[in-house]
Amino acid sequence: MDLPKIKTLIDFVGRTNVTELMVTEKNVTVRIFKTALQTDATSNISVTTGSDAPSDEPASGLHVSPSATSVLAPIFGILHRASAPGQPSFVEAGDTVEEGQTLFIIEAMKVFNKIVAPRAGRITHLTEVDGGEVEVNDLLAEIS
Repeated sequence: MDLPKIKTLIDFVGRTNVTELMVTEKNVTVRIFKTALQTDATSNISVTTGSDAPSDEPASGLHVSPSATSVLAPIFGILHRASAPGQPSFVEAGDTVEEGQTLFIIEAMKVFNKIVAPRAGRITHLTEVDGGEVEVNDLLAEIS
């Protein structure tokens, strides 16, 4: 199971009334759950590979931050990290952003769609794509 799929599942649990979700794919089981003390935006995750015993830590190579908010591509299109060629990017990794601040523009059928920060925080992950295609639900950034 790839990291963008896991992040999508975490976001799903975070924004719905689902309190626990377990998905198995290709010998990897991911269990995402919320406790009564957590807010809607946070989830716990455990990942199990093969016959390993369940763990509350992500599997080796997966860097899942349960407290981070993922910014996913809402549409297919060309991702632009700046307002125009040669201009500085809207944000860089490590920047602090405000809720509603423009992070990217996705161009789809000659329409430029602003992708904004869903909450205030610090950019902990930023996609390397700039001027290339993104698919629906591709991970663009993480804010923690």
